[in-house]
Amino acid sequence: MATKKKSLKKPDVATGTATANPQAPQPDPTALSIGDLKNLSTILDVASTRGAFKAGEMAGVGFLYNKLQAFLAKVAPEQKPEGAKAEEKK
Repeated sequence: MATKKKSLKKPDVATGTATANPQAPQPDPTALSIGDLKNLSTILDVASTRGAFKAGEMAGVGFLYNKLQAFLAKVAPEQKPEGAKAEEKK
């Protein structure tokens, strides 16, 4: 009785499938982060210091700046310096 040779082929590896190479979701490029809002606060402060706003515009800019500062304080309170933490533990 003759035996047939079985061909042992490796299964084809699918390329570019979602299961083979899962990709991390891409962040929304239009989303604002807390860092972006902190930078905006700094920009408003520098621009007003340099006189970029007219006197009539200062009330609106100041209102927006104060509102932004209150939001940032609520969402991301500033971290205390390392020296302050050490003193609190004593």
